[in-house]
Amino acid sequence: MNKILATVVIFVLVLPGIAESQIRADRETPTSQMFRLGEGVVRIAEPGEIADTLSLWGDVSAPGRYIVPRGTTVHELISYARGPISLRTGETTLDWSEVRLEVAISRVNPETGEEEVTNFRYRYNEPVPADMRGFKLQGDDMVSLQVRRRPIFRDYVQVVAPAVSLLLNAILLYDRARGN
Repeated sequence: MNKILATVVIFVLVLPGIAESQIRADRETPTSQMFRLGEGVVRIAEPGEIADTLSLWGDVSAPGRYIVPRGTTVHELISYARGPISLRTGETTLDWSEVRLEVAISRVNPETGEEEVTNFRYRYNEPVPADMRGFKLQGDDMVSLQVRRRPIFRDYVQVVAPAVSLLLNAILLYDRARGN
């Protein structure tokens, strides 16, 4: 009788509490742990090493959330992401001498709680700005990289051609509707 009573107590009182605590633990898992094995998370820092978690967005080959060693610089982070994207199509290859890179680093000031943005701009064929080379990233910084270039003739054609085509089609339809 005591064994049956102990079994009933375990099933009725103990097991539901364990199951509920497991469900609650899953809901309360911190965001950093929920996406630990996600596609956009890249671990650079060795396990056990003091690390910062940063976000890298924009025109890089591998954007995402990076776990990097503390004290990582901007150019190291961009290198971890395999550098800026190369803009290539079937007909053209980007002329890197005309490319301008713009890097923006957003950081929340812990004293004021306001977001501060640090910008770096330079041409691809120029030296990396000294301020950027020594800029140390901190935990929860958001880094975005944008690749800019001067428009070429093809860019203007891609913008103007659809408008001209629409106008000519409208004229053609109007002409056909009038019966000419």
